[in-house]
Amino acid sequence: MAKELVYNATLAEREDLTPALAVFRIRPDEALPGEGSWFVPGQYLTIGLNNREKPELGSVRRPMSIASAPERRDLVEFYIRFVEKPESDNPLTHLLWKTRAGDRMFLRSQPVGKFTVEDTMGHDSRLKVCVAAGTGLAPFLSMVRSKVNQDPLVRLDDWAIIHGASYSKDLGYRDELDALAKNHGLRYLPTVSRPREETNWTGHVGRAEDFFLADRLPGLEDSLGLDRNTFRPDRVGILICGLQGTIGATIERLLHRGFVPDNRKIRRALEIPEDMPAHTFYEAYDTIPPIDLNDTSRVAELKSTFHGALPSRG
Repeated sequence: MAKELVYNATLAEREDLTPALAVFRIRPDEALPGEGSWFVPGQYLTIGLNNREKPELGSVRRPMSIASAPERRDLVEFYIRFVEKPESDNPLTHLLWKTRAGDRMFLRSQPVGKFTVEDTMGHDSRLKVCVAAGTGLAPFLSMVRSKVNQDPLVRLDDWAIIHGASYSKDLGYRDELDALAKNHGLRYLPTVSRPREETNWTGHVGRAEDFFLADRLPGLEDSLGLDRNTFRPDRVGILICGLQGTIGATIERLLHRGFVPDNRKIRRALEIPEDMPAHTFYEAYDTIPPIDLNDTSRVAELKSTFHGALPSRG
């Protein structure tokens, strides 16, 4: 049983987007730094609660990607989905959904994580394609918000956000991202995976990773302003956050274009040389690779696909 947490923050605001999707804005007791960037967009903090109703279960903490930009000094924002079928007997979201503005909680004040542009693909001229499943949108929000905070006239033409959700109501921050697309040139592609249940939805359909199916890549290139057959590692870098299925499928579907995954276990399984630079990065709270490396026939197929693409890499 985890020991009781000492609360050091207050839930300042809670915005429920749906019964199972909400934005939590938390104010730490200790003032955030008044100058400079106190975290790098893409990093995360740990939030926690004590189980008051069942104290025998103790406390629970979970890492959560930061959705707000580091330039914001009053609150830290998180974009969180209620876990309906948790694996734990003391799930954080079941406690979090009982909280209201003014309630006390735990917030680890030290940001951590390497899922940043600096620590992944780096800042260069390539298009940064951010693939988000559900609340995996959070780190990418932080990234583009920070760019605009630093320069209100900045162009985001070298940024693309693909956001997948089951229904359009689950596409959080849609108005904000639409505005960034209109005013700053962000390439924003929201998509819903259950369009038959949404008669009024006229946008993209399918999961976020479906944009990378071979027959849809030409259309994606058009949407991103790329010439045909130029969605390649010399022009594009991939950042993924969200469901394991989205991460794994994105990696697999881009192997035929020569995109190298960053994960060492996947690289070893596919026999990718260590000195070959990576182009596909993902946020990993779990150490288990998003591709089943025990499926030998599948791994052999993926290895053949990747190495067959090497001569045509740009």
